[in-house]
Amino acid sequence: MNDVPLRLAAVERRYKSGSGVLPVLRGAELTLAAGEIVALVAPSGTGKSTLLHLAGLLEKPDAGEVFVEGRAAGSLSDDARTAIRRTTIGFVYQFHHLLPEFTAEENIALPQMAAGVSRKAANARARELLAAFGLTGREDHPPGKLSGGEQQRVAIARALANRPRILLADEPTGNLDVGTSDRVFGELLEQVRGQGVAALVATHNPELARRMDRIVTLDEGRVVAAS
Repeated sequence: MNDVPLRLAAVERRYKSGSGVLPVLRGAELTLAAGEIVALVAPSGTGKSTLLHLAGLLEKPDAGEVFVEGRAAGSLSDDARTAIRRTTIGFVYQFHHLLPEFTAEENIALPQMAAGVSRKAANARARELLAAFGLTGREDHPPGKLSGGEQQRVAIARALANRPRILLADEPTGNLDVGTSDRVFGELLEQVRGQGVAALVATHNPELARRMDRIVTLDEGRVVAAS
């Protein structure tokens, strides 16, 4: 098993605008080790979302490469990148994006079944994760009957359901109050560290950032250590 699940090598990303070409990332370099949790703290408009999209194989770099488990993956076909995302990368967003017509257990089981896991095994894994996040007894609740903190716990559990090697999170507790945010983030850290996942977490919260292993920021399109 590769102990460097994610590496961005000299990644560049440019977007066309009305006045020409807008460079967002310029030779960005980043390595995430197994079990390492890195905070990405940078002002809006500096390329945080772009960096996460490239790391998660949602976009292709204009230059450079994204290595997942040692494999050059950024320039693969859409189908090949989708296959890697399904089994190797978990995503958590600021809003939970749970499917409202399904229960908490079903929301966690569905991505597993899409990856080929049997319904029985997927449901067992979902219940295991719900218990780990303190949601025993909420298995049959749809998202609309869960609190904001409970919804986000389910979303994090869903991201971890397929035992990904990489977790990418974009303001994962940004919609929660301070107390709930602290508890949910603590549970996220415990689960990620316990499973040896390499995590990149974008946040504007300096207190949450300090709880991670290191902090990076973006400076003129490059990833640098935060001062």
